[in-house]
Amino acid sequence: MSKSKRGGRREGAGRPQGAQSRATKVHKASLSELAREHTSTALSALVDIAQKGESESARVAAANSLLDRAYGKAPQSLQHSGPTGGPIQTVALDRLKGMEEEELKILERALVQIGLADGDTGGAGEPEE
Repeated sequence: MSKSKRGGRREGAGRPQGAQSRATKVHKASLSELAREHTSTALSALVDIAQKGESESARVAAANSLLDRAYGKAPQSLQHSGPTGGPIQTVALDRLKGMEEEELKILERALVQIGLADGDTGGAGEPEE
């Protein structure tokens, strides 16, 4: 008996995992439209609570909500990276303190050549006498 080609699990069939169905998309779109109709009322209520709320926590929460809607929420975390997306390069100052004058000049020339420094054109880095 041959295997039926109808029904059952088939590779590549069906809605991809994590994708929303058409019904979900339509439902969310209609909810968004309904909510937008009440935006001015909701903002008025938040302003009223922020100005005349009975408790301080209610006033602060309303004020935060207004600020979030006006300027967007602050990012929860920031990821810092170097110029090419790699780690941030740092310099251990104690290693520089132990270098000889000639080594420091060589290092400065190298940094100027690769564009990480402008050079000491005015002599501002020279020690005072």
